[in-house]
Amino acid sequence: MEFVSIAMPPKAESDNQEEGVPPLPRPQLAEARRMRAAELLEQGRSQAEVARMLGVSAESVRRWKRRMEAGGVAALRRRPATGRSAKLDDAQVEQVRAALEQGAQAHGFEADLWTLERVGQVVERVCGVRLSRASVWRLPAARLGWSLQRPQRRAVERDDAEIARWVTHEWPRIKRGP
Repeated sequence: MEFVSIAMPPKAESDNQEEGVPPLPRPQLAEARRMRAAELLEQGRSQAEVARMLGVSAESVRRWKRRMEAGGVAALRRRPATGRSAKLDDAQVEQVRAALEQGAQAHGFEADLWTLERVGQVVERVCGVRLSRASVWRLPAARLGWSLQRPQRRAVERDDAEIARWVTHEWPRIKRGP
């Protein structure tokens, strides 16, 4: 079994947001940027100036302007995602987040380390939905904003003081030869 720990993002002290208000997900941020570009273009700002102000390429602003001219500001709105809908809705993802934040031991696992199998079991217990291994892999990273990490492998018996002594005294003797 391969172990992969999941690190929750650090709790920000204050990111200039109201308490309890999550940041906008990336698609909403992109849409907000396009809407702001539309406002600036309608104010008569140049495409280069809009690109500089929003931190995007001039080509993006040109593309947005063409879409706006063809279909109005509505053409800059986000389109619904295509393909199969997600197995977990936003409320279920929040239930899973709360369950995972309790830690692995709270769910009866021996070590407080999340693996893909363990996360999948918790999702199934909490939501009644069985996810494929690939979907479980995407859940912490994409939907929860957590990072996937591998624990450092170290012998329990490791003695750093003894290692330092060996490197300073024994290794030079061995290196010199008999």
